Amino acid sequence: MRFMIIVKATAASEAGQMPEASLIAAMGAYHEELAKAGVLLDASGLQPSSKGWRVQYSGGKRTVIDGPFADTKELIAGYTLIQVRSRDEAMEWARRFPAPFGEHADGEIEVRQLFELEDFEQGPEIEPLRKLEESRR
Repeated sequence: MRFMIIVKATAASEAGQMPEASLIAAMGAYHEELAKAGVLLDASGLQPSSKGWRVQYSGGKRTVIDGPFADTKELIAGYTLIQVRSRDEAMEWARRFPAPFGEHADGEIEVRQLFELEDFEQGPEIEPLRKLEESRR
């Protein structure tokens, strides 16, 4: 089972404020624990939305909208992707996640389970995705 731990953005992260050295150390130690446990798949912080864009789909057309994006509640500042045996194990790792902006700063993480190919109705439409997944192993 794969889960994504999503760090929600704040005004500070959107302003490009870099984390303090102590927070970088705590995140490094946490991710090292994940790696030693064999559950870490990927992790990274994200640049502010001012350096990104969105593609909006409407009426069969695509429109590119440059950042920044005003509502930080909808934005993410980083993520950690883990593969564990159960939802409970994912929850335990999430509880140990360092406070994303420091112990005394407001912040929030969200945890979401990823779909697996087995979650979809099996058929020929899934085969190209299955082959792609197998080639990455």
